[in-house]
Amino acid sequence: MPHIAIIGAGPAGLIAAETLAEAGHAVTVFDRMPSVARKFLIAGRGGLNLTHSEPLETFLARYRPQAPLLLDAVRAFPPAALIAWCEGLGVETFVGSSGRIFPKTLKASPLLRAWLARLAARGVAIRPRHRCIGLAPLRFATPEGEVAMEADAVILACGGASWPRLGSDGGWTALLPGLAVHPFAPSNVGFAIPWSAKLAPFFGAPLKRIALTFEGTTQRGEAVLTATGIEGGAVYALSAPIREAIARDGSATFTLDLRPDIALPEVRARLASRGRGETVSATLRKALNLPPVAIALVQEARHQGHAGADLATLVKALPLTTRTAQGLERAISSAGGLDWGALDARFMLRAQPGVFACGEMLDWEAPTGGYLLQACFATGIAAARGCAAWLEDR
Repeated sequence: MPHIAIIGAGPAGLIAAETLAEAGHAVTVFDRMPSVARKFLIAGRGGLNLTHSEPLETFLARYRPQAPLLLDAVRAFPPAALIAWCEGLGVETFVGSSGRIFPKTLKASPLLRAWLARLAARGVAIRPRHRCIGLAPLRFATPEGEVAMEADAVILACGGASWPRLGSDGGWTALLPGLAVHPFAPSNVGFAIPWSAKLAPFFGAPLKRIALTFEGTTQRGEAVLTATGIEGGAVYALSAPIREAIARDGSATFTLDLRPDIALPEVRARLASRGRGETVSATLRKALNLPPVAIALVQEARHQGHAGADLATLVKALPLTTRTAQGLERAISSAGGLDWGALDARFMLRAQPGVFACGEMLDWEAPTGGYLLQACFATGIAAARGCAAWLEDR
């Protein structure tokens, strides 16, 4: 029976292990952390957004770059298949108001427990505290010292470089000298904005039902002010083009619409009807029902170089300039990774036959909304199927 070593016990590695075990192979999963799927569990604290219900071609358009191998992998294991897999573990799902799909438990831990039980039943061995330090031969650093292993094939599912404290720090690049790896960059991340001290009472306050616009693209959602800037779903959705603009131009300015459901003429008319002697803050609150954090942002803009701006314009297109994205340690995911040209159609490294790669260590990024986990599962399965086919050919 061929033995396959999988490096990385995140979603991509675990689903690759399951796929190969079902095909009758002996599988051992190695991970450098003391326990598995740490990032998966942290993501589950916010509800575990598994995938999305939008049409598949719309879904596929969310990925950057549009790598054919990635898109074909998702087509072969689409959202419907991920939902069926989840429910096959006894975890029911539901579609949220935004079209996102979650387990009804809204947690990752019940799903992970059921998944690990299935893997154990199928003979998958998991070896924590094993940090891979070489592929030829396969070697690991462990608390007991260095150990060598034998395997007929290896699947790398080492993750990207975001949230490094959870295990994925991009250190796997040392295992693949000579291969093209695009530099890691934070994705789905907030941006630094130098707020004045007057905004300090509003750090952590949510901005709900707002819209952000950058370079002609508008994203509705929510955001939150932090001591260092702004983050949240609406910001994350535009983080890739904003990050690229900063790299290109040194800064980026996006606009914040605090009342996207009210057109500019109506906003202007409501503000014009304010009573004599009424403060700007009172007018914004009474005429537009703006929350305190939104009013504070308008006042901040008026005192930070936009004193002459029309009040209605600030409500509908409040400019925010940033020069820095938050770091990889704060990013939900990462851009960059192993170049797609390093892989053949089976997700095998062209330069190292018998070594395959999948998951976030490959060069792709996507917004939050279920696209991240979907691609990790889909590429994990694609690499496992490619590995099984290669072993069969041998």
